[in-house]
Amino acid sequence: MSLALLVQALPADQAADAPHTLSFLLVGAWVLLLAIFMGVELISKVPPTLHTPLMSGSNAISGITIVGALYCAGTGYPLLGQVMGFCAIAMAMINVVGGFLVTDRMLRMFGTKKPAPKTREPGS
Repeated sequence: MSLALLVQALPADQAADAPHTLSFLLVGAWVLLLAIFMGVELISKVPPTLHTPLMSGSNAISGITIVGALYCAGTGYPLLGQVMGFCAIAMAMINVVGGFLVTDRMLRMFGTKKPAPKTREPGS
């Protein structure tokens, strides 16, 4: 599909911004592909015993992702950029909440166990 066909498919008011919109999409697609590649390479090299502690530490990175996604969703990016920003906010929030739940569960596993309450036996 060529650039001319894509520009013709756009409404008249968006046709003037077509080169900017397409370059925005190309940069976004390139960043997405690099992020996928880097994520797969990094996660595949982590031993299973370190996976949960490292993932709980990545909640700070997801917080930075939320800030960037808020910027994309709230500024003058094209509609697709704003929709992608909203989706990024939703996914990063799920990641942060899930990370905190997993971290809490992991910390409870290694915490001290409370002794079971003593029950009275009948007749004693």
